[in-house]
Formats: sequence, C-alpha cells, structure tokens
Amino acid sequence: MSRTDRALWPSLLAPSDHGRPDLCAVSAEGVRVRFADGRELLDGSSGLWNTNIGYGNRAIARAAAEALTDASYLSVFRYENTYARRAAAELVELAGAEHYGRVLFSTSGGAANDLVMKLARQYHALRGEGRRKVVVGLRGGYHGLTFGGFALTGDDLGQQVYGVDQRLVRHVTPNDPAELTALLSRQGAQIAAVVVEPVLGSGAVPLTDDYLATLLALREEYGFLLVADEVATGFCRTGEFFATERWPARPDLLIASKGLTNGTSAAAAVLASRRVAGVFDEADAVLSHGETQAGTPVTCATILATLAEMRRLDAVGLSHRLAARLDDRLAELAATHDLVTGSTGAGCFRSIRMRTPDGEPFPQAEVPALVAAVRAAGAIVHPGVNGVQLFPALTYTEADLDELLGCVRAGLDAVTTAPLVGAGPGAVR
Repeated sequence: MSRTDRALWPSLLAPSDHGRPDLCAVSAEGVRVRFADGRELLDGSSGLWNTNIGYGNRAIARAAAEALTDASYLSVFRYENTYARRAAAELVELAGAEHYGRVLFSTSGGAANDLVMKLARQYHALRGEGRRKVVVGLRGGYHGLTFGGFALTGDDLGQQVYGVDQRLVRHVTPNDPAELTALLSRQGAQIAAVVVEPVLGSGAVPLTDDYLATLLALREEYGFLLVADEVATGFCRTGEFFATERWPARPDLLIASKGLTNGTSAAAAVLASRRVAGVFDEADAVLSHGETQAGTPVTCATILATLAEMRRLDAVGLSHRLAARLDDRLAELAATHDLVTGSTGAGCFRSIRMRTPDGEPFPQAEVPALVAAVRAAGAIVHPGVNGVQLFPALTYTEADLDELLGCVRAGLDAVTTAPLVGAGPGAVR
C-alpha cells in the first residue's frame, strides 16, 4: 500500500482499517454500491440514511449540473439567491405554510442543530427572557458531532475528551413523561428549547403518543420552543414527508437534512414557525449564523429536483408499501431465528434487536463484527443498539428486500456458528 492510499483520514474508522480496498467505494447505482475490491453490495442503509430514492437519479444530477453551469456559486450570506428563494418557498409549502413561515439553510444536521440552539436562545432574549439558555435533549438522541450538536447528543461519544461544553444542556430519558415534567418544574423558566427526534436514531426508538402529549402540554405551560430533529425521519423515511405530520400539534422548529437532496449535496434546512420568525421580524433582529456553502444554487437545485422526483415516484406510497413488507419480513425473522428478539422503529427506519444464545442482550462490542458478517454475505447495514439497523431505499423491490433479509440472516447464522471477536469492520472469528 502506497503512502497516498492512506492520505484520507475517514470518519469513525480505526486507523488500522484505513486504506482497505473493500471499504473504499468507487460507484453506486440504484440500491447497490461497488467497491475497490471488485465487490458490489446491496445497500441496506441508503448511504448514510439519505439516498431515500436510490443512487444515480438522473433528474437530480441534471438539476445540479444546470445550476453549476448557470450560477456556479451564489450565497445566502448577507445576500439572497433565486435558487434559495424557490427552495425555501417549496419547503414551506411542503411542510405547511399555515404553520411554517421561514427557512434557514445549513450544510449538515449537526450544524443545523448548532443554529437551532442559537436561534432559540435569541428568540427568548428578544422577548425579554434572556435567562432562557438551557436546551434539553433525550438520552440516546443523536444530533451530530459539531460542538453544539455534540453537546446535545445524548450518548457518551467522548464529549468530555473533546472539552464539549454541556453546562447549558440537560438530558432526560425518552418516553418518560415524569422525568421531563420534573425537570420543567425545577428549571422551566430557564429552558429555551426541547429538541427531540420523532424516532431516536440510536436504536430506532419512536416517541410514544403519551410522551408527545406530555411534551406538547408542557410547551404550552412553560413556553419553551419545541424542536423536531427530522434529519433522519424526514422525506418519507417513516411514511409521510415528515414524521411530525402525525403529531397532534406541530413543532416550533423543524430540522431537515439527510433525504433533503437525496444525498447529493451537503445540505440542511431549519423550518421556523410563523410565530418564531415573527419575533425576529418585529425586532428586525439579525441571527448570527452563516455558512459559506449553505443555500447555494447547486444545493437548492438538488432540493427542488429531489422534491419533484419524490412526488413523481409517489414516495409516500412507496414508503408505506415497503414498511408493510418490512413488518412481515422482520416478524418472520424474529419468529424463526433464535438470536432475534424483535425489532423497533417506524416505517423504513428499523432496528433488529438481538440476544446471545444464553438470553443476554447481544454485546455492543460485537455489533461491528456482526455488521461485517452481514457485509460478507453481500449487504451493507448500519450498527445499532444490540443489533443492526436497516434503512432501505424507498425504491427497493420485493426481491431487493428479500435479498437484504437473506444477507442479514446469513450474518446472524455466522454469529451463531462462530462467535465473533474484535470491534472493527475487519473483525475475525
């Protein structure tokens, strides 16, 4: 291996696995990814949960090429551009113009969470409640690895090592109304926002109806902003375009990213309610946030093209039909494989939970090796809590889904017959 083969420092991969040809993708089409070692694998993770309508969509590619040719680079940093105006207007209409009024563009889910934390604090300051600076997240929630989003992320991923400041962040247990109520009773006047994922990305845990009802009632009582982090659940991943469409009431702020451009651009959007935006309008207040590559012509062109393609393909219908087939296949897997205890999640956002032969939860340290076993069988899946997570593209055929579950079963069988050791993609038996 040459020095240049290891010039790249990839994310969340041990240095011992850098430069491996079997982990270096070279191309993708439909729902399959080709790697430098010559293998083509079925993608059961939709990229990083973001290629919701598959790889290589020609309409989205044409839109990107046209924007790059016609406009190259235009910003929304002290300026506007027509592409961003059109994309913002369409997102507001999609999410509900009766509730949402404005869109702020960002470049990632993590950066958008940073933006939201600033926006919420300034909103309260403009209303004369400057002491509201605490932001609440959920244990097990994931909001990115930028410093603000990292502070809000509810798993211990090294925040203390990196000196992440969490003094103005609190975490509560998901689906525990009593704990949230107790926190608000103690610190309600200091809380600027509560940020939740409709389905927690770590473990695919949906918020219960009871918890949502409590959350919405507490918002009315204490006046915090409710933020829905729909980075993963948006764009038909759990059925409708946004999971919060099924909530009894809408959030004050909604974060979208992953499926926003079908994975083609570094993009995120924060949709602000008319009430929240109105406070800034009335004060003519400037929000101190800006990103060089946010809201560019190519980004916004791919947003518009993605929305058009999702409508053309009836992505909502595709999602519901695939979810129903997933329900059947996962129930069958749980009924016929000794290591599978069941599944969690919603729609096409699912987690397979496992146990060891002696009935204990499957060790988290062995999950990456299980992922490697499924990969050896021919499919890419995502590590989960005590098992693996599945995020198939909405364009999956029945044959694709059968193939994915077949690869998962083969990986599980490999675990059954030969215990795995090691914690990286190259784990050995």
